[in-house]
Amino acid sequence: MWIDSHCHLDAEEFDPDREQVVERAVAAGVRMMLIPAVEARTFERARDIARRYGFGYTLGIHPLYVSRAADADLETLSDAVRRAQVDPNFIGIGEIGLDFHDGAPDAARQESFYEAQLRLARAWSLPVVLHVRRSADRLLKYLRRIEVPGGIAHAFNGSEQQAHEFAALGLRLGFGGAATFSGSLRIRRHAAQVPENRIALETDAPDIAPQWMHEPSGERRNEPAQLPRIASVIAQLRSTTPEHLATINKRNVLDAFPRLSALAEAKPVAT
Repeated sequence: MWIDSHCHLDAEEFDPDREQVVERAVAAGVRMMLIPAVEARTFERARDIARRYGFGYTLGIHPLYVSRAADADLETLSDAVRRAQVDPNFIGIGEIGLDFHDGAPDAARQESFYEAQLRLARAWSLPVVLHVRRSADRLLKYLRRIEVPGGIAHAFNGSEQQAHEFAALGLRLGFGGAATFSGSLRIRRHAAQVPENRIALETDAPDIAPQWMHEPSGERRNEPAQLPRIASVIAQLRSTTPEHLATINKRNVLDAFPRLSALAEAKPVAT
C-alpha cells in the first residue's frame, strides 16, 4: 500500500473531478492519504472529504493564512480538535509551521499561531504536520520547548544538521515531487541519505508537481496518483526498490500518526 502523507485533496482545484482523482490514485496503488486543513474555514471540508473516502485528516492553521485568520480562529481550532477526538479519521494537528520567504505574513504573527498550535498538540498528545520554508531553526527552537509526539516535517529542504535535529525530536521528513528534479541537489541528497526510519513520501497535491509534469505539454496540477512514480525516483536515489520504499513509508507514516493505523488496516491491499 502506498500512503500519500500530504495531499490537499480538499483543495478547490479538485472540485471538478475529485472522484476521478481518487479513482486514479487507488488504481495506482495509493490507498491512503493524509489531508491537512490549512485554515478554519476548511476544517469541515477536510473532515468531510476524509470521511467520504476513508482517509485521515489533520486540523491546523497554515502560516501563509495567518494574515487573514482572526485570533478567534485559534479557539475555533481548539474546539474542533476537542470534538474530533472521537472521530477515527482525525489524526493530528496541521498544517502548521513557519514560512519566511519574501512576501510571507508577519513573522511575529506566524510564530504566535505556531506556538499556540504546538501547545494544543501537546495538550492532546497529537503529532503535527509541519510547514518548513526558510524557517527550520525557528521551528526547532519551539519544538525543543514544546514537545509534541512526533509527526512529519513536510517538504523538507533544510541542512543536514537540521535534518538530524528534526529526527532527534521524533519527526519524519517528507519528500515528494521536488526530489525528481536533477537540479534539486540538496533535496535529492537528503532523500538519498535520510535514515530509513525517518523518511516519508508525499505529493502535496495539487502543488509541487514532479519534473515530468513541467514538460511543455504536461498537466501542472499534481495528483496523489503520481506518488508511485515519484517514489520510484527516490528509490533509485536510495539504491533500493519501490516496493521496499512503499513498505518503509507505510511503517513510518503509521508510526508518526498512530491514529491512522486503524484506517489503513481497513483498506484493501493493493494488487
